Amino acid sequence: MSVRFMIIDGEADFRTLLMHHVTTHWPDANITAYDPTTAGYLPDAFSGAGNDLILLGDRVGDRAGIDILRQFRKVRGFPPVAYFGSEGDKPAAKKAGADVFFTRDRVHHDTFVVRLSEILAANRSSVTTGSLFVGDLAAGVNPLIRGYRFIRKLGTTEHSSVYLAERETSGQRLVLKVLRQIPDASDSVGAFDRFLQEYELIAELAHPNIVRIFDLGVGDDHAHIAMEYLDGGDLRQRMARGLTASSAVRYFRQIASALAEIHKVGILHRDLKPANVMLRSDDTVALIDFGLAKRLRLAMDMTDSGEIFGTPYYMSPEQGHGGNVDARSDIYSLGVIFHEMLTGSKPYQAESAMGIIYQHAKAPIPLLPARVAQYQALLNMMLAKQPEDRLQSAAEVPEWL
Repeated sequence: MSVRFMIIDGEADFRTLLMHHVTTHWPDANITAYDPTTAGYLPDAFSGAGNDLILLGDRVGDRAGIDILRQFRKVRGFPPVAYFGSEGDKPAAKKAGADVFFTRDRVHHDTFVVRLSEILAANRSSVTTGSLFVGDLAAGVNPLIRGYRFIRKLGTTEHSSVYLAERETSGQRLVLKVLRQIPDASDSVGAFDRFLQEYELIAELAHPNIVRIFDLGVGDDHAHIAMEYLDGGDLRQRMARGLTASSAVRYFRQIASALAEIHKVGILHRDLKPANVMLRSDDTVALIDFGLAKRLRLAMDMTDSGEIFGTPYYMSPEQGHGGNVDARSDIYSLGVIFHEMLTGSKPYQAESAMGIIYQHAKAPIPLLPARVAQYQALLNMMLAKQPEDRLQSAAEVPEWL
C-alpha cells in the first residue's frame, strides 16, 4: 500500500521541497499539503487519521508551531510527527512530542529518508503486532466479526487491516477492511464516521465499474467493510504486459463511465491512477479506493482551499498547485491514464515531483504516435491546462469516442 504523508506549513516553496524529498524515495506516496496561513488552523479534534506520517513546519501563521505540535500530541492515536524548525527549537520540539526533528534550512535528503523510514518501519511493526483479532487467523477463528472466515492478511495501515476472507454461509471470497476507531467525543462527526458515510454512498451505487460493497458494520471500537474481491490485478500490472489500442479504449470507456457515476452524486475521486483501477477475471475494470475523496470532503468543509492530494504523475495542474478542484480534475487524471494506456508511457516525466507538477501546468500536450493519432483531439480536450477548456463531464467521453 502507498505511504500517506501530510505536509503542514505556510510556505509553498517549503511544502514543495518536502514533497520532492518524499516522492524521490517514495514515488507512489499519497501526499496532502496543507497551508494553515490561508486555509485556517486544523481544529483541536483533528486526528490525523489516514496518514502514516505528519510533516509539520514551524511557519504556521500567528501560532507557534510547537503549540500545534502539542495540540496534535493530545489526540489519542495521532500519527508520528516530523517537526521542521530553527536549530534552537530542537529541545522544545522533542519535549512536545516530535518523533524526529529537522533544522528547517538544512534538510539533507539521505538523513531525511533514513529517519522517516525508521519511524515508518517502527510504527508499522507496532500496528501489525496489535491485531484487532483474537485467536488463530490461520485456523479461521474470528471471534470479533461473525460470519466471515479469514484466509490471509493483504495489508496493514495505521488504522486499518485488509484481509482476504470468505463468507461462512456461501463461501464467497471478498476483501474485508477493518478500521480501528479513534475515540473522539469532541467531534460528533469524526474521521471514522466520515469514512463510513463515504463508503455508504459508494455502496448505494450499483455500477458495473465501481467496486461493489456488500456489508458495512460497526462495533464498539472498529468498523468493517466487506467489498468485492477483484482477482485480475490492477491496471498498472496490466499495462506492464502491454495493451492493444482496442483494449485501452475499452478500459478507458469503463473508467469514464464510473467517474460519471460518482460525479453525479457529488464525489470526487482525487487519486485516480492505474493502481486504483482493478480488473476482474472477466477483464472488466472497477474503480477502487475513495479514501482521498473522503479527506477532500473534510478539507473542503473546513477551508475550501489550500490542499494538495494525490500522486504527482496523475495530478491536474490546479491539483498540483493546491487550487480548488472539481470533476474536471478527475477528467484530467483520466486523460493521463488514457495516454499511458495508448503509448505505454506517462505524458510528463521529470526527476522530481516539482518538475512533474511544473510540466502538467506548462508543457505542451504530447502528440500521440500515428497508430493512435485518431484519439489526439479527445486527449487534447482532457489534458487542457485550464479546467474550462477541458471536457466538462466524464459522460461526454462516449460521444467523443
